Amino acid sequence: MDLAKRRASLDEAMDARGDWPERSPWLREAVSELPRDLFAPTLLWRRDGHAYVPVDRRTDPEGWAEELYGSQDAPAVTQVSGGQPSSSLSAQGVVVDMLDSLRLEPGHRVWDVGGGQGWNAALAAWRAGPGRVVSTEIDPELAAFARDRLATVGLGVEVLTADATTTPPDGGRFDRVIAAYAVERVPWTWIEATRPGGRIVHPWGRLGHVALTVAEDGRSASGRVRGLGRFMADRNDPVPAAFPAQRRGPADVRELVARDPAPLHDDRDLRFALRVAVPDAVLATGHDEHGATVRVHDGAASWASFSAVDGGRTVLRQGGARRIGDEVLLAWSQWESLGRPEPGAYGLTVTGEGQFAWLNDPHGGVRWPSGAPAPDGRGATVRAGRPGS
Repeated sequence: MDLAKRRASLDEAMDARGDWPERSPWLREAVSELPRDLFAPTLLWRRDGHAYVPVDRRTDPEGWAEELYGSQDAPAVTQVSGGQPSSSLSAQGVVVDMLDSLRLEPGHRVWDVGGGQGWNAALAAWRAGPGRVVSTEIDPELAAFARDRLATVGLGVEVLTADATTTPPDGGRFDRVIAAYAVERVPWTWIEATRPGGRIVHPWGRLGHVALTVAEDGRSASGRVRGLGRFMADRNDPVPAAFPAQRRGPADVRELVARDPAPLHDDRDLRFALRVAVPDAVLATGHDEHGATVRVHDGAASWASFSAVDGGRTVLRQGGARRIGDEVLLAWSQWESLGRPEPGAYGLTVTGEGQFAWLNDPHGGVRWPSGAPAPDGRGATVRAGRPGS
């Protein structure tokens, strides 16, 4: 197992695709000095088509290295709970993109939220300086692992075992906050813990990440979508419900729609726009002999299915208390009428009363409410993702 060769190969792949950001040249040097294998456990996990199976460094070193360095777009699963991934080393390209979005400078005080194995915290400390980064991890075993690895590289990162959604570290406000797990609501705790003018980079609804800047009065934070990527969910959020059974009922509707459902499967810009406009819609896509098939549900009991038929048409079936298929079609038409905007044109604003998504302009552009307020009245639900400027 030649890890140096694999590191160099991934470095070159990122260089060839332009993934090393010109604005943050320090990142390439930091990744070289603190490669991800220093923070990887002995067991990684690979999906074999049916389940996640362990890849042991001691018995399969090449397979283990492939999980880490096979692609700049692939995370390395480091923990599986209940048959599903519960922690990972994020894809190297995503980590670099998020740290670039953070606009991190030497001397900044940084809160690393959801520390995992400690790699993000190490890279941030390389830039900010020893003793300038505090990392919070809710899982005691992960926190202990990160604490050990970070002590080895000697950057003075403090690792706390705590719930970062509700509990900020002591010691005053931070210049930068970066999170490694996806939140449906941005915790107001993060805004309060960041100084006015400070920056918060976090995954938004498992689709991508957004960079927020805290207003000078500290009463809101706003910013654009900066990158795409899937992330682990906040462990405090409910697990998305399984698709409800599509039982026939008296209120069910079947109709022929003059749309090909293929874009719901293939067009990531459209899929992103749907998640903004219908944030509780969960889509699953596939193909049959006629073309694309799409199922949608709302996490409760309402469902819809889109099935391609001849002539670029679709059979739409839907049932339950709401017509979620119609909501998807309406949002699809709205996206087209707005000029098919890319995810980077969207943004998020968070206040003490809730949050909303917007297009192009947080003040005068199109807005989408983001669901009911959180139980404490602070924050709401929005999902997002993809590159912005």
